[in-house]
Amino acid sequence: MRAQPALRVAAAQIETVPGDLAANLAVHRRVIEQATESGVRLLVFPELSLAGHGAGEHALKLALTRDDEALLELARGCSELSAVVGFIEEAPGALFYNSVATLHAGRVVRVHRKIALATYGKLDDGKYYGHGERLDQFALPDDPRWRVATPICADLWSPALMHRLARDGATLCAAPVSSAVEAVGTEFDNPRGWDTVLRAHALVYGLPIVFANRVGREGALHFWGGSRIVGPRGEVLAQSETAHEELVIADLDYGAVRNARFDLPTVRDARAIDMALSRHASGNDENDIVSVS
Repeated sequence: MRAQPALRVAAAQIETVPGDLAANLAVHRRVIEQATESGVRLLVFPELSLAGHGAGEHALKLALTRDDEALLELARGCSELSAVVGFIEEAPGALFYNSVATLHAGRVVRVHRKIALATYGKLDDGKYYGHGERLDQFALPDDPRWRVATPICADLWSPALMHRLARDGATLCAAPVSSAVEAVGTEFDNPRGWDTVLRAHALVYGLPIVFANRVGREGALHFWGGSRIVGPRGEVLAQSETAHEELVIADLDYGAVRNARFDLPTVRDARAIDMALSRHASGNDENDIVSVS
């Protein structure tokens, strides 16, 4: 295969001002400009980056529709890259979702609604948001080899969701996250847990991951950062070592994804395994023993 240029990706580790859309838009514009100057082609912001971690109770004031001018304004600044931003989405029928929008060339290219709402520890997504029902992916402009999925935070803790997006052809995972040290409980090590989950998904599926976590505080929650880019063999390519705002950048090689999936063909075998499990669940396996009385 002829050598192809690397894909430069970045995780925007930022602090969101709770409930202040204007201030957060200014931060997003600044980071998009910085990433563009650095040659980044995919930029990932944290979960709910335009609203704040605990903004659900203020959804009536902070929610945006997909065609809101605030999103379109940011999209017009994404002429040379695609940016994944977190927001509260107001959908038809006055329904509200914890969503991310992928922006490029003046357009909202894709919206993903969080499926696995966090309703444990100090997390209460389910109190304010509806469950997403689709796990879509899209091809990056000018390089369709990179098929991007955008699961949000707790979505990545669902093995079924991650298996499905890899099985359906994703070659890159953008992971917008809002993870606080205290979010789950005192016996749960959130930073170590995320390190384990990210490395496992990347290694098992040959799936690079751009993990963008926020920093700062909201009330009693301390957001620990740790944003990173993980390669297709579970290796950390770049990582923030601080709890401050930072742009974490790395170059991804599609050839490395091909090699990883050839050496460990989990994705190749996934469809056959799913079909076998489906036949077993339906009771239609031709090898089942039938008892005749």
